[in-house]
Amino acid sequence: MTQALKQDDIDERNWQRLISLTELKPESVKLVRVAGKQIAVFNTPDGIRACDNRCPHEGFPLSEGSLSPDCILTCNWHNWKFNLDTGDNLFGGDRLRTYPLEVRGEEVWIDITDLPYQQRYTAIIDSLHDAFDDYSYDRIAREIARLVRLGADPFDVLRLAIDWSWQKMEFGWTHAYAGMADWIILYEENRHNEELKLVCLVESVTHVAYDVLREREYPFTEKASAFDASTFVDDIEAENEAAVVAAIRGGIRDGLSFSDFEPALSRAALLHYNDFGHALIYVTKAGKLIESLGNSVMEPLLLSLVREFIYASREDKIPEFRAYGTQLEKWGQHQQQIPEASLWRHKGINKSMKAAVACSGNPPEDIYQALLIANAINLLSFDIEQQEKIRVPVSGNVGWLDFTHGLTFANAARQQCSRHPELWPQALLQMACFNGRNAGFTTRELYLESWKADDLEGRLNQLLERVLDHGQAEHIVSVHLLKTALAVRDEINNLEPEDAEILVAGLTRFFESPLKRRQARRTAYQSLKFVAKE
Repeated sequence: MTQALKQDDIDERNWQRLISLTELKPESVKLVRVAGKQIAVFNTPDGIRACDNRCPHEGFPLSEGSLSPDCILTCNWHNWKFNLDTGDNLFGGDRLRTYPLEVRGEEVWIDITDLPYQQRYTAIIDSLHDAFDDYSYDRIAREIARLVRLGADPFDVLRLAIDWSWQKMEFGWTHAYAGMADWIILYEENRHNEELKLVCLVESVTHVAYDVLREREYPFTEKASAFDASTFVDDIEAENEAAVVAAIRGGIRDGLSFSDFEPALSRAALLHYNDFGHALIYVTKAGKLIESLGNSVMEPLLLSLVREFIYASREDKIPEFRAYGTQLEKWGQHQQQIPEASLWRHKGINKSMKAAVACSGNPPEDIYQALLIANAINLLSFDIEQQEKIRVPVSGNVGWLDFTHGLTFANAARQQCSRHPELWPQALLQMACFNGRNAGFTTRELYLESWKADDLEGRLNQLLERVLDHGQAEHIVSVHLLKTALAVRDEINNLEPEDAEILVAGLTRFFESPLKRRQARRTAYQSLKFVAKE
Protein backbone atom coordinates (compact mmCIF):
# COMPACT_ATOMS: atom_id res chain seq x y z
CA MET A 1 0.00 0.00 0.00
CA THR A 2 1.14 3.56 -0.64
CA GLN A 3 -0.22 6.84 0.55
CA ALA A 4 0.49 10.42 -0.41
CA LEU A 5 2.98 12.40 1.64
CA LYS A 6 1.42 15.18 3.69
CA GLN A 7 2.72 18.72 3.38
CA ASP A 8 4.42 18.39 6.78
CA ASP A 9 6.28 15.34 5.51
CA ILE A 10 7.42 17.23 2.42
CA ASP A 11 8.65 20.16 4.48
CA GLU A 12 10.67 17.83 6.70
CA ARG A 13 12.42 15.97 3.91
CA ASN A 14 16.03 15.22 4.66
CA TRP A 15 18.06 16.11 1.61
CA GLN A 16 21.77 15.30 1.71
CA ARG A 17 24.56 15.79 -0.81
CA LEU A 18 25.28 12.38 -2.31
CA ILE A 19 27.97 12.61 -4.98
CA SER A 20 29.40 14.83 -7.72
CA LEU A 21 28.42 14.07 -11.29
CA THR A 22 32.10 14.02 -12.21
CA GLU A 23 32.56 10.98 -9.94
CA LEU A 24 29.94 8.96 -11.82
CA LYS A 25 31.10 7.54 -15.11
CA PRO A 26 28.37 6.28 -17.46
CA GLU A 27 27.05 2.83 -16.51
CA SER A 28 29.14 2.79 -13.34
CA VAL A 29 28.28 2.18 -9.70
CA LYS A 30 29.59 3.90 -6.59
CA LEU A 31 29.23 3.07 -2.91
CA VAL A 32 28.57 6.24 -0.91
CA ARG A 33 28.03 6.68 2.82
CA VAL A 34 25.46 9.27 3.81
CA ALA A 35 24.26 9.90 7.38
CA GLY A 36 25.30 6.42 8.47
CA LYS A 37 23.67 4.70 5.49
CA GLN A 38 25.41 2.74 2.74
CA ILE A 39 23.98 3.88 -0.60
CA ALA A 40 24.65 2.18 -3.93
CA VAL A 41 24.54 4.80 -6.73
CA PHE A 42 24.08 3.62 -10.32
CA ASN A 43 24.56 5.77 -13.40
CA THR A 44 22.20 4.02 -15.83
CA PRO A 45 21.27 4.93 -19.44
CA ASP A 46 17.94 6.09 -17.99
CA GLY A 47 19.52 8.29 -15.34
CA ILE A 48 20.99 8.03 -11.88
CA ARG A 49 19.41 5.62 -9.40
CA ALA A 50 20.15 5.02 -5.71
CA CYS A 51 19.24 2.24 -3.29
CA ASP A 52 20.35 0.71 -0.02
CA ASN A 53 23.60 -1.08 -0.63
CA ARG A 54 22.65 -3.93 1.67
CA CYS A 55 20.45 -6.54 0.01
CA PRO A 56 17.29 -6.88 2.13
CA HIS A 57 17.66 -10.66 1.94
CA GLU A 58 20.91 -11.25 3.83
CA GLY A 59 22.76 -7.95 3.62
CA PHE A 60 25.23 -8.65 0.83
CA PRO A 61 26.46 -5.54 -1.09
CA LEU A 62 24.31 -4.64 -4.07
CA SER A 63 27.10 -2.43 -5.40
CA GLU A 64 28.66 -5.78 -6.36
CA GLY A 65 25.48 -6.84 -8.12
CA SER A 66 24.59 -6.90 -11.81
CA LEU A 67 22.37 -4.32 -13.49
CA SER A 68 20.47 -5.19 -16.66
CA PRO A 69 19.69 -2.67 -19.43
CA ASP A 70 16.09 -2.49 -18.22
CA CYS A 71 17.20 -1.47 -14.71
CA ILE A 72 16.80 -4.86 -12.98
CA LEU A 73 19.40 -5.20 -10.23
CA THR A 74 20.53 -8.73 -9.36
CA CYS A 75 22.19 -9.62 -6.06
CA ASN A 76 24.77 -12.14 -7.19
CA TRP A 77 24.87 -14.02 -3.89
CA HIS A 78 21.39 -15.55 -4.12
CA ASN A 79 20.09 -14.22 -7.47
CA TRP A 80 17.44 -11.98 -5.90
CA LYS A 81 16.27 -9.40 -8.42
CA PHE A 82 14.89 -5.91 -7.87
CA ASN A 83 13.35 -3.25 -10.04
CA LEU A 84 15.73 -0.38 -9.37
CA ASP A 85 13.08 2.17 -10.31
CA THR A 86 10.53 1.00 -7.75
CA GLY A 87 12.36 -1.30 -5.32
CA ASP A 88 9.94 -4.14 -6.11
CA ASN A 89 11.29 -7.65 -5.63
CA LEU A 90 10.70 -9.73 -8.76
CA PHE A 91 10.49 -12.88 -6.61
CA GLY A 92 7.95 -11.44 -4.17
CA GLY A 93 10.40 -11.23 -1.28
CA ASP A 94 11.67 -8.27 0.72
CA ARG A 95 11.47 -4.93 -1.09
CA LEU A 96 14.55 -2.84 -1.73
CA ARG A 97 14.67 0.70 -0.37
CA THR A 98 15.22 3.17 -3.22
CA TYR A 99 15.66 6.91 -2.81
CA PRO A 100 14.50 10.09 -4.58
CA LEU A 101 17.36 12.02 -6.20
CA GLU A 102 17.83 15.56 -7.51
CA VAL A 103 20.62 16.91 -9.70
CA ARG A 104 21.61 20.36 -8.46
CA GLY A 105 24.20 21.81 -10.78
CA GLU A 106 27.07 19.35 -10.82
CA GLU A 107 25.96 17.54 -7.67
CA VAL A 108 23.49 14.76 -6.93
CA TRP A 109 21.39 15.09 -3.77
CA ILE A 110 19.46 12.31 -2.07
CA ASP A 111 16.33 12.41 0.06
CA ILE A 112 16.81 9.96 2.95
CA THR A 113 13.60 10.96 4.73
CA ASP A 114 11.91 8.06 6.46
CA LEU A 115 8.41 7.40 5.19
CA PRO A 116 5.51 8.20 7.54
CA TYR A 117 4.97 5.68 10.35
CA GLN A 118 1.70 4.29 9.02
CA GLN A 119 3.13 3.78 5.56
CA ARG A 120 6.15 1.93 6.92
CA TYR A 121 3.95 -0.12 9.26
CA THR A 122 1.64 -1.12 6.43
CA ALA A 123 4.54 -2.05 4.15
CA ILE A 124 6.08 -4.25 6.83
CA ILE A 125 2.79 -5.99 7.61
CA ASP A 126 2.13 -6.61 3.90
CA SER A 127 5.58 -8.12 3.52
CA LEU A 128 5.18 -10.15 6.72
CA HIS A 129 1.89 -11.56 5.43
CA ASP A 130 3.60 -12.59 2.20
CA ALA A 131 6.41 -14.26 4.16
CA PHE A 132 3.84 -15.95 6.43
CA ASP A 133 2.02 -17.43 3.45
CA ASP A 134 5.34 -18.78 2.11
CA TYR A 135 6.48 -20.05 5.52
CA SER A 136 9.74 -18.15 5.03
CA TYR A 137 11.37 -18.41 8.46
CA ASP A 138 14.24 -15.96 7.94
CA ARG A 139 12.09 -13.40 6.20
CA ILE A 140 9.43 -13.57 8.93
CA ALA A 141 12.20 -12.90 11.45
CA ARG A 142 13.44 -9.85 9.51
CA GLU A 143 9.98 -8.37 9.12
CA ILE A 144 9.19 -8.78 12.81
CA ALA A 145 12.56 -7.19 13.65
CA ARG A 146 11.65 -4.26 11.38
CA LEU A 147 8.30 -3.88 13.11
CA VAL A 148 9.96 -3.87 16.53
CA ARG A 149 12.52 -1.31 15.35
CA LEU A 150 9.66 0.84 14.07
CA GLY A 151 8.29 0.99 17.61
CA ALA A 152 5.03 -0.88 16.95
CA ASP A 153 3.40 -3.19 19.48
CA PRO A 154 5.36 -6.46 19.06
CA PHE A 155 2.27 -8.50 19.92
CA ASP A 156 0.62 -7.17 16.77
CA VAL A 157 2.41 -9.95 14.89
CA LEU A 158 0.75 -12.57 17.11
CA ARG A 159 -2.70 -11.04 16.63
CA LEU A 160 -2.10 -10.96 12.88
CA ALA A 161 -0.87 -14.57 12.82
CA ILE A 162 -4.14 -15.61 14.46
CA ASP A 163 -6.14 -13.49 12.02
CA TRP A 164 -4.36 -15.02 9.05
CA SER A 165 -4.75 -18.61 10.23
CA TRP A 166 -7.84 -19.36 12.32
CA GLN A 167 -10.08 -20.17 9.35
CA LYS A 168 -7.37 -22.26 7.71
CA MET A 169 -7.17 -24.83 10.49
CA GLU A 170 -9.48 -27.46 9.08
CA PHE A 171 -9.90 -29.31 12.37
CA GLY A 172 -9.45 -26.40 14.73
CA TRP A 173 -6.67 -25.65 17.18
CA THR A 174 -3.20 -27.10 16.80
CA HIS A 175 -0.15 -26.96 19.05
CA ALA A 176 0.76 -23.70 17.29
CA TYR A 177 -1.76 -21.64 19.27
CA ALA A 178 -1.00 -23.51 22.49
CA GLY A 179 2.70 -22.90 21.93
CA MET A 180 2.06 -19.20 21.32
CA ALA A 181 0.67 -18.89 24.85
CA ASP A 182 3.84 -20.43 26.24
CA TRP A 183 6.19 -18.40 24.06
CA ILE A 184 4.49 -15.29 25.45
CA ILE A 185 5.50 -16.44 28.95
CA LEU A 186 9.14 -16.63 27.90
CA TYR A 187 8.81 -13.29 26.11
CA GLU A 188 7.62 -11.62 29.30
CA GLU A 189 10.44 -13.22 31.30
CA ASN A 190 13.06 -11.90 28.87
CA ARG A 191 11.73 -8.37 28.47
CA HIS A 192 15.20 -6.84 28.64
CA ASN A 193 16.72 -9.07 25.96
CA GLU A 194 15.74 -7.99 22.45
CA GLU A 195 17.25 -11.08 20.85
CA LEU A 196 15.36 -13.56 23.03
CA LYS A 197 12.11 -11.63 22.67
CA LEU A 198 12.46 -11.86 18.91
CA VAL A 199 13.01 -15.62 19.20
CA CYS A 200 9.69 -15.95 21.05
CA LEU A 201 7.80 -13.92 18.46
CA VAL A 202 9.36 -15.65 15.47
CA GLU A 203 8.82 -19.15 16.87
CA SER A 204 5.18 -18.32 17.58
CA VAL A 205 4.43 -16.88 14.15
CA THR A 206 6.35 -19.46 12.12
CA HIS A 207 4.69 -22.40 13.89
CA VAL A 208 1.29 -21.00 12.97
CA ALA A 209 2.48 -20.34 9.41
CA TYR A 210 3.71 -23.92 9.08
CA ASP A 211 0.44 -25.41 10.31
CA VAL A 212 -1.62 -23.55 7.70
CA LEU A 213 0.87 -23.63 4.82
CA ARG A 214 -1.02 -23.90 1.53
CA GLU A 215 -4.31 -24.47 3.35
CA ARG A 216 -7.53 -22.94 2.06
CA GLU A 217 -10.08 -21.33 4.34
CA TYR A 218 -12.72 -23.49 6.03
CA PRO A 219 -15.46 -20.97 6.84
CA PHE A 220 -17.61 -20.90 9.95
CA THR A 221 -21.30 -20.14 10.06
CA GLU A 222 -22.05 -16.44 10.46
CA LYS A 223 -25.16 -17.12 12.54
CA ALA A 224 -25.36 -16.07 16.18
CA SER A 225 -27.58 -17.30 18.98
CA ALA A 226 -27.88 -16.76 22.72
CA PHE A 227 -25.24 -18.61 24.74
CA ASP A 228 -26.59 -21.19 27.15
CA ALA A 229 -23.90 -23.27 28.84
CA SER A 230 -25.89 -26.50 29.11
CA THR A 231 -27.13 -26.37 25.53
CA PHE A 232 -23.64 -25.44 24.37
CA VAL A 233 -22.11 -28.54 25.94
CA ASP A 234 -24.89 -30.74 24.54
CA ASP A 235 -24.26 -29.37 21.05
CA ILE A 236 -20.56 -30.15 21.34
CA GLU A 237 -21.46 -33.70 22.40
CA ALA A 238 -23.72 -33.94 19.33
CA GLU A 239 -20.89 -32.57 17.12
CA ASN A 240 -23.16 -29.75 15.97
CA GLU A 241 -20.57 -27.24 14.87
CA ALA A 242 -23.03 -24.68 13.49
CA ALA A 243 -24.92 -24.44 16.80
CA VAL A 244 -21.73 -24.29 18.88
CA VAL A 245 -20.20 -21.56 16.70
CA ALA A 246 -23.43 -19.56 16.74
CA ALA A 247 -23.47 -19.72 20.55
CA ILE A 248 -19.91 -18.37 20.77
CA ARG A 249 -20.72 -15.56 18.33
CA GLY A 250 -23.91 -14.74 20.20
CA GLY A 251 -22.20 -14.77 23.59
CA ILE A 252 -19.51 -12.37 22.40
CA ARG A 253 -22.19 -10.18 20.81
CA ASP A 254 -23.91 -10.05 24.20
CA GLY A 255 -20.75 -8.97 25.97
CA LEU A 256 -19.58 -12.23 27.52
CA SER A 257 -15.92 -12.59 28.45
CA PHE A 258 -13.71 -15.67 28.37
CA SER A 259 -14.47 -16.33 32.03
CA ASP A 260 -18.15 -16.69 31.07
CA PHE A 261 -17.34 -19.36 28.48
CA GLU A 262 -14.61 -21.14 30.42
CA PRO A 263 -16.73 -23.37 32.72
CA ALA A 264 -18.63 -24.85 29.78
CA LEU A 265 -15.44 -25.21 27.73
CA SER A 266 -13.72 -27.04 30.59
CA ARG A 267 -16.67 -29.34 31.07
CA ALA A 268 -16.87 -30.10 27.35
CA ALA A 269 -13.12 -30.74 27.19
CA LEU A 270 -13.43 -33.40 29.91
CA LEU A 271 -16.63 -35.05 28.70
CA HIS A 272 -14.40 -37.59 27.03
CA TYR A 273 -10.76 -38.56 26.96
CA ASN A 274 -10.67 -36.00 24.17
CA ASP A 275 -7.83 -36.12 21.68
CA PHE A 276 -5.57 -37.59 24.36
CA GLY A 277 -6.14 -34.60 26.62
CA HIS A 278 -5.39 -31.84 24.15
CA ALA A 279 -8.84 -30.28 24.45
CA LEU A 280 -8.34 -29.36 28.11
CA ILE A 281 -4.77 -28.14 27.53
CA TYR A 282 -6.07 -25.86 24.79
CA VAL A 283 -8.70 -24.35 27.09
CA THR A 284 -6.00 -23.18 29.49
CA LYS A 285 -3.91 -21.77 26.66
CA ALA A 286 -6.89 -19.94 25.13
CA GLY A 287 -7.40 -18.08 28.39
CA LYS A 288 -3.75 -17.04 28.51
CA LEU A 289 -3.74 -15.86 24.90
CA ILE A 290 -6.88 -13.76 25.34
CA GLU A 291 -5.48 -12.27 28.54
CA SER A 292 -2.20 -11.36 26.81
CA LEU A 293 -3.48 -10.26 23.40
CA GLY A 294 -6.87 -8.78 24.29
CA ASN A 295 -10.46 -9.49 23.39
CA SER A 296 -9.86 -8.87 19.68
CA VAL A 297 -8.54 -12.45 19.43
CA MET A 298 -11.28 -14.04 21.53
CA GLU A 299 -13.74 -14.81 18.75
CA PRO A 300 -11.28 -16.38 16.29
CA LEU A 301 -9.55 -18.36 19.03
CA LEU A 302 -12.76 -19.69 20.55
CA LEU A 303 -14.34 -20.56 17.21
CA SER A 304 -11.24 -22.51 16.23
CA LEU A 305 -11.15 -24.10 19.69
CA VAL A 306 -14.71 -25.41 19.56
CA ARG A 307 -14.06 -26.76 16.07
CA GLU A 308 -11.23 -28.78 17.64
CA PHE A 309 -13.74 -30.08 20.19
CA ILE A 310 -16.11 -31.12 17.42
CA TYR A 311 -13.46 -33.04 15.48
CA ALA A 312 -11.52 -34.37 18.48
CA SER A 313 -11.13 -38.13 18.76
CA ARG A 314 -12.89 -39.54 21.82
CA GLU A 315 -10.55 -42.21 23.06
CA ASP A 316 -12.88 -43.44 25.82
CA LYS A 317 -15.02 -44.93 23.06
CA ILE A 318 -12.32 -47.27 21.74
CA PRO A 319 -11.75 -50.73 23.29
CA GLU A 320 -8.54 -49.78 25.11
CA PHE A 321 -10.27 -47.13 27.21
CA ARG A 322 -13.86 -48.36 27.11
CA ALA A 323 -13.95 -49.02 30.87
CA TYR A 324 -13.57 -45.28 31.47
CA GLY A 325 -17.32 -44.61 31.72
CA THR A 326 -17.92 -47.51 34.10
CA GLN A 327 -15.05 -46.49 36.36
CA LEU A 328 -16.22 -42.87 36.38
CA GLU A 329 -19.61 -44.01 37.70
CA LYS A 330 -17.86 -45.73 40.62
CA TRP A 331 -15.90 -42.64 41.59
CA GLY A 332 -16.05 -41.71 45.27
CA GLN A 333 -17.99 -44.73 46.48
CA HIS A 334 -16.13 -44.93 49.82
CA GLN A 335 -12.88 -45.92 48.18
CA GLN A 336 -10.12 -45.21 50.75
CA GLN A 337 -6.91 -46.61 49.25
CA ILE A 338 -4.08 -44.19 50.12
CA PRO A 339 -2.85 -42.61 46.86
CA GLU A 340 0.83 -43.24 46.22
CA ALA A 341 2.66 -43.10 42.91
CA SER A 342 3.76 -46.72 43.31
CA LEU A 343 0.12 -47.83 42.91
CA TRP A 344 0.33 -47.05 39.19
CA ARG A 345 3.77 -48.43 38.42
CA HIS A 346 3.62 -50.73 35.38
CA LYS A 347 -0.18 -50.88 35.47
CA GLY A 348 -2.03 -50.97 32.16
CA ILE A 349 -5.03 -48.82 31.30
CA ASN A 350 -7.78 -50.73 33.10
CA LYS A 351 -5.71 -51.39 36.22
CA SER A 352 -4.62 -47.75 36.29
CA MET A 353 -8.23 -46.59 36.23
CA LYS A 354 -9.21 -49.09 38.94
CA ALA A 355 -6.34 -47.87 41.12
CA ALA A 356 -7.54 -44.28 40.72
CA VAL A 357 -11.09 -45.25 41.68
CA ALA A 358 -9.77 -47.16 44.68
CA CYS A 359 -8.27 -43.90 45.93
CA SER A 360 -11.32 -41.75 45.09
CA GLY A 361 -12.43 -41.29 48.70
CA ASN A 362 -9.34 -39.15 49.32
CA PRO A 363 -8.98 -35.41 48.65
CA PRO A 364 -8.57 -34.99 44.86
CA GLU A 365 -5.41 -32.94 45.33
CA ASP A 366 -3.74 -35.95 47.00
CA ILE A 367 -4.73 -38.30 44.17
CA TYR A 368 -3.58 -35.69 41.69
CA GLN A 369 -0.12 -35.45 43.20
CA ALA A 370 0.35 -39.22 43.22
CA LEU A 371 -0.76 -39.51 39.57
CA LEU A 372 1.47 -36.59 38.58
CA ILE A 373 4.50 -38.35 40.06
CA ALA A 374 3.44 -41.63 38.44
CA ASN A 375 3.43 -39.96 35.02
CA ALA A 376 6.79 -38.32 35.74
CA ILE A 377 8.22 -41.73 36.68
CA ASN A 378 7.09 -42.95 33.26
CA LEU A 379 9.27 -40.27 31.69
CA LEU A 380 12.20 -41.54 33.73
CA SER A 381 11.63 -45.13 32.66
CA PHE A 382 10.51 -44.80 29.03
CA ASP A 383 12.05 -47.64 27.05
CA ILE A 384 14.04 -45.70 24.47
CA GLU A 385 14.62 -48.90 22.49
CA GLN A 386 10.91 -48.74 21.62
CA GLN A 387 11.88 -46.09 19.07
CA GLU A 388 14.08 -48.57 17.21
CA LYS A 389 11.54 -51.38 16.94
CA ILE A 390 10.22 -52.03 13.45
CA ARG A 391 7.76 -54.92 13.69
CA VAL A 392 5.22 -53.37 15.99
CA PRO A 393 1.49 -52.75 15.46
CA VAL A 394 0.17 -49.23 14.91
CA SER A 395 -0.91 -49.17 18.57
CA GLY A 396 2.77 -49.42 19.42
CA ASN A 397 3.58 -46.07 17.84
CA VAL A 398 4.20 -44.46 21.21
CA GLY A 399 7.15 -42.16 21.78
CA TRP A 400 8.60 -39.35 23.82
CA LEU A 401 5.96 -36.79 22.91
CA ASP A 402 3.18 -39.12 24.08
CA PHE A 403 4.89 -39.46 27.44
CA THR A 404 5.17 -35.70 27.91
CA HIS A 405 1.39 -35.36 27.55
CA GLY A 406 0.98 -37.01 30.93
CA LEU A 407 2.60 -33.96 32.53
CA THR A 408 1.17 -31.21 30.34
CA PHE A 409 -2.33 -32.59 30.73
CA ALA A 410 -1.80 -32.83 34.49
CA ASN A 411 -0.80 -29.17 34.60
CA ALA A 412 -3.94 -28.16 32.71
CA ALA A 413 -6.09 -30.43 34.90
CA ARG A 414 -4.85 -28.81 38.10
CA GLN A 415 -5.49 -25.32 36.77
CA GLN A 416 -9.00 -26.01 35.50
CA CYS A 417 -10.13 -28.26 38.36
CA SER A 418 -8.93 -25.76 40.94
CA ARG A 419 -11.49 -23.40 39.45
CA HIS A 420 -14.11 -26.08 38.78
CA PRO A 421 -13.68 -28.80 41.47
CA GLU A 422 -16.64 -30.80 40.19
CA LEU A 423 -14.42 -31.83 37.24
CA TRP A 424 -11.75 -33.55 39.36
CA PRO A 425 -13.08 -37.12 38.83
CA GLN A 426 -12.88 -36.86 35.04
CA ALA A 427 -9.45 -35.23 35.11
CA LEU A 428 -7.97 -37.71 37.56
CA LEU A 429 -9.34 -40.74 35.75
CA GLN A 430 -7.89 -39.39 32.51
CA MET A 431 -4.51 -38.89 34.20
CA ALA A 432 -4.75 -42.59 35.06
CA CYS A 433 -5.45 -43.28 31.38
CA PHE A 434 -2.22 -41.51 30.46
CA ASN A 435 -0.31 -43.62 32.94
CA GLY A 436 -1.87 -46.85 31.72
CA ARG A 437 -1.33 -46.07 28.06
CA ASN A 438 2.37 -45.35 28.58
CA ALA A 439 3.17 -47.97 31.25
CA GLY A 440 3.56 -50.75 28.69
CA PHE A 441 6.46 -48.89 27.11
CA THR A 442 8.55 -48.45 30.26
CA THR A 443 11.43 -50.43 31.71
CA ARG A 444 11.73 -51.88 35.21
CA GLU A 445 14.65 -49.60 35.88
CA LEU A 446 14.13 -46.05 37.14
CA TYR A 447 16.87 -43.73 35.91
CA LEU A 448 16.56 -41.14 38.67
CA GLU A 449 20.20 -41.14 39.75
CA SER A 450 21.34 -40.53 36.18
CA TRP A 451 19.18 -37.45 35.67
CA LYS A 452 18.54 -35.80 39.02
CA ALA A 453 19.81 -32.28 39.71
CA ASP A 454 21.09 -30.75 42.93
CA ASP A 455 19.75 -27.33 41.94
CA LEU A 456 16.26 -27.76 40.52
CA GLU A 457 15.72 -24.09 39.70
CA GLY A 458 19.11 -23.87 38.03
CA ARG A 459 18.43 -26.99 35.96
CA LEU A 460 15.05 -25.66 34.82
CA ASN A 461 16.62 -22.36 33.83
CA GLN A 462 19.24 -24.21 31.80
CA LEU A 463 16.59 -26.24 29.98
CA LEU A 464 14.49 -23.17 29.21
CA GLU A 465 17.60 -21.45 27.85
CA ARG A 466 17.98 -24.40 25.51
CA VAL A 467 14.37 -24.01 24.39
CA LEU A 468 15.24 -20.49 23.24
CA ASP A 469 17.86 -21.95 20.89
CA HIS A 470 16.42 -25.44 20.52
CA GLY A 471 17.88 -26.41 17.14
CA GLN A 472 14.86 -28.56 16.27
CA ALA A 473 13.68 -28.68 12.67
CA GLU A 474 10.12 -29.60 13.63
CA HIS A 475 7.89 -27.14 15.45
CA ILE A 476 6.01 -30.02 17.05
CA VAL A 477 9.21 -31.07 18.85
CA SER A 478 10.28 -27.62 20.00
CA VAL A 479 6.81 -26.81 21.30
CA HIS A 480 6.79 -30.03 23.34
CA LEU A 481 10.14 -29.07 24.85
CA LEU A 482 8.70 -25.68 25.72
CA LYS A 483 5.33 -26.68 27.09
CA THR A 484 6.68 -29.61 29.12
CA ALA A 485 9.39 -27.47 30.70
CA LEU A 486 6.89 -24.78 31.68
CA ALA A 487 4.43 -27.36 33.01
CA VAL A 488 7.12 -28.94 35.19
CA ARG A 489 8.26 -25.54 36.45
CA ASP A 490 4.67 -24.71 37.33
CA GLU A 491 4.02 -28.00 39.10
CA ILE A 492 7.11 -28.27 41.30
CA ASN A 493 5.98 -25.21 43.24
CA ASN A 494 3.32 -27.40 44.87
CA LEU A 495 5.48 -30.45 45.58
CA GLU A 496 7.81 -31.73 48.26
CA PRO A 497 11.49 -31.57 47.20
CA GLU A 498 11.80 -35.33 46.61
CA ASP A 499 8.76 -35.30 44.29
CA ALA A 500 9.89 -32.15 42.51
CA GLU A 501 13.22 -33.88 41.90
CA ILE A 502 11.45 -36.68 40.00
CA LEU A 503 9.65 -34.23 37.70
CA VAL A 504 12.81 -32.30 36.87
CA ALA A 505 14.76 -35.50 36.33
CA GLY A 506 12.12 -36.83 33.94
CA LEU A 507 12.13 -33.55 32.05
CA THR A 508 15.94 -33.60 31.84
CA ARG A 509 15.92 -37.12 30.44
CA PHE A 510 13.42 -36.05 27.78
CA PHE A 511 15.67 -33.13 26.76
CA GLU A 512 18.84 -35.18 26.70
CA SER A 513 17.64 -38.40 25.05
CA PRO A 514 17.48 -39.22 21.32
CA LEU A 515 14.13 -38.51 19.73
CA LYS A 516 13.33 -40.50 16.60
CA ARG A 517 10.56 -38.81 14.66
CA ARG A 518 10.41 -40.55 11.28
CA GLN A 519 9.89 -44.29 11.40
CA ALA A 520 10.62 -45.16 7.76
CA ARG A 521 10.99 -48.92 8.12
CA ARG A 522 8.25 -49.27 10.71
CA THR A 523 5.85 -47.37 8.45
CA ALA A 524 6.78 -49.61 5.54
CA TYR A 525 6.25 -52.72 7.66
CA GLN A 526 2.87 -51.55 8.97
CA SER A 527 1.73 -50.49 5.50
CA LEU A 528 2.60 -53.84 3.95
CA LYS A 529 0.81 -55.68 6.75
CA PHE A 530 -2.22 -53.47 6.35
CA VAL A 531 -2.65 -53.74 2.58
CA ALA A 532 -1.99 -57.51 2.68
CA LYS A 533 -5.29 -57.87 4.53
CA GLU A 534 -7.34 -55.76 2.14
